[in-house]
This record gives sequence, C-alpha cells and structure tokens, in this order.
Amino acid sequence: MIATLLVGMLCVYLLSFTVMFLLISRRLHGEKMGMDAFAVGNLTLGMAYVLQLLEEPAGLSWMSVINHSLTLCSLLAYCVGGARFFGRSTPLLWPLIGVAVGYGVVQVVVDAAWGSVARYSMLAATCALCFVGMVGMLLYGARTFARDLRGEVLLFALLISGICVLNIIKLSKLLSGGLAALSMDGQFQMVFYVYMCSLATILPPSIVWLVLRRLTDALRNMAARDPLTQLLNRRGLTEALDVSFQRPNSRARLLLIDVDHFKRINDDYGHHVGDAVLCGVAEALRGAVRKDDLVCRLGGEEFAAICMGADDAAALRVAERVRSTIEQKVMLQGPRYEGLRCTVTVGISDCFGDEKSLDRAMQAADAALYRGKEAGRNRVEWALPVADGLLSSDRPRKVAEAALP
Repeated sequence: MIATLLVGMLCVYLLSFTVMFLLISRRLHGEKMGMDAFAVGNLTLGMAYVLQLLEEPAGLSWMSVINHSLTLCSLLAYCVGGARFFGRSTPLLWPLIGVAVGYGVVQVVVDAAWGSVARYSMLAATCALCFVGMVGMLLYGARTFARDLRGEVLLFALLISGICVLNIIKLSKLLSGGLAALSMDGQFQMVFYVYMCSLATILPPSIVWLVLRRLTDALRNMAARDPLTQLLNRRGLTEALDVSFQRPNSRARLLLIDVDHFKRINDDYGHHVGDAVLCGVAEALRGAVRKDDLVCRLGGEEFAAICMGADDAAALRVAERVRSTIEQKVMLQGPRYEGLRCTVTVGISDCFGDEKSLDRAMQAADAALYRGKEAGRNRVEWALPVADGLLSSDRPRKVAEAALP
C-alpha cells in the first residue's frame, strides 16, 4: 500500500514538472536549453508509472511492454536534454520512436524465449548500464565542458549513482527470486520508490536552477561585452581586472588603440562598413595579444588591451604586433573598397598594479595616443613621464635594444 502511494506521488511530481518544463521552454525563444526534452522525459516516465499502477501482477501484457519502453524512452529524453543544455544539437523524436518500437519488439521476443523474469531483468540491466553511462559522462563533463557547473554536475552524478545501484540490486533480486521481488508490498520496492520520489523532488528543481543560472550568466555576459564585437566593454574590463589583480604581485600595462581616420571611413563608405572594420580590428586584436591579456572595446573606434605581467619589452612587442596585424589583415574585398587601408595608433601606459590605477593608466596612455596621432598615426607611443627619465621618442629604441639577445 505504501509503495503504491509513493508511485502515485511520483506520477504527480513528474507530470507537474512536465507542465513546468513545457512552460519554461515556451518562454525560452530560440535556445530552449533542453527544457523541451526534459519535459518529454518527465512525461514518458510519468506515463510509465501510471501504467505500472494500472498493471496487473507482473507478467507479459501490453501495458507492461509499453511501460518498459516508456521507461527507456525517458532515459533517452533526459540524455538528449542534457546534451541540448550544453549546446549540443541532438535529435529527439525519431530516436524516441526507434527506441519505443525496437525495445517493444525485443521485449516480446525475450519474453517468448526466456520468460517474464528475463524481460524484467533486461530492463533493470539496461537501465543500470544507461545510468553508468550518464555518471561517466557527468564526471567527464565536470572536468571539461561543464567546469562552470562542477558542483551541480557532481551532485547529479552522485544521485544517479544511487539509482544505478538500486537497479543493480533489483537485477540480482530478479535473478535470484523471480518476479516476487517486484511485489509492491516488499521492502526493496518501498526503498526503491522512496529514493525515486526523492530524485523527483530534487532533480527537476535543480534543472530549473541550472537554467536560471545559465540565463543570469548570459545576462551578466551581455552586460560585460560589447554587442558588436563581443569584446569586453569598460564594465567587463573592470570586473576582469579585479579578478586578475587578486593574484599576488600582479602588474599590468595598458595599450590604448584607436583606429586612424575612422570618421572618414564612416563618411565615405557608410556605417555598415565602419562596423565591419571594427569587427575586423576586434578579431585582429584577439589574435595579436597573448593568452592571458584582456581585450576591450571602450567605445566608438577606441579599443584597449591589458597586458598582464608584461615588462616594457613585452608590452612593446604586443603593441607592435597589434599595429602590424591590423595594418596587414583588416581590409575589405571589392572594387568599391579599393584603397581602404585600416591602421591604428597605440599608446602604452606605464606599469600599474591594481584596478583603482586603471583611470591613471588610461589618462597616460590616452596622452601617448594623441601624441602618436600628431606624429603621423600608425605608430606606437609610450606614456610620459616615465620612471627612468627617457623621452617618449627614445624609450622604444632602448626597450628594443634591451630585448635583443
């Protein structure tokens, strides 16, 4: 009686969260993050348990065959939902139909050849193998594609491990005691459905939490990035610097980068060409800086790169690489754009060691940038004054000489 009540509660949980998942998926325009597949998983598993409540004593019947097929379909739907949540485009409908029909045929053949115990044992063994695969994929994901959700993924792996163990125990009980092991009055069935109710209480809200976290992360990312170039904006740069400067003895240099004659490009060719140039400059910047450097679009045609841990020679190398890469690679194809040449002027600040010093470094690099503009553009200019007293025109030569072997 208690086990039957638990199965009834389980049906209510699953079908209620089916509705919730469907409502959430309807609100997620475009990228549904697997919520539609999770809804299908809950629906098929809920229907399987409804059939179990209506089923006659364990044995071969059409309800039992459909019940087992729906159970496997639910596992497939959950796997597809997980893949879609992590951005893998995975089909659902035809695989579900294939599993439902194929496993139904296999059940009839197995029951006819070896009896109902073999058929029920096959379901327990298949479920256990599926759960082992899920746990393995979750553990792999915690180290690779799901590192940002490591705690949640490990919790899921632990909970799924529990149901895997219960299915292995069910398999052993079926092989040793036959269908009597599935009696709803038995202690094992009670433990099994208590655990399943616990999963139904924990996992669906956890999935909703993961979706909400992804949405808030996406909003935070949108707030921290320039929509045109997808580089950090000023706010994103400040937040990233705050994290970087938490490491001991962190020092950095700021490169301020301004596209030369950008207003002329907009006026002569149109704003859509100007946007294409800005995107080309952003792509060139990503390829020219070092792995741990930060790249930002401050606004308009002005960009910034933070060279973490760079000395004078390293900052000069990065700045020159940025200048030459943009000069060589940022161009538009077609006769209309013949002669369109994009160059930048770069101003380099002195070393600074905390996020509060960014404004000072920005002012120094900005002054150097405008000196570079006045000196003819398409050049790299150092900030003044400098610690060693060198003039701006002397410093690049001295640094370059110091960088030579």
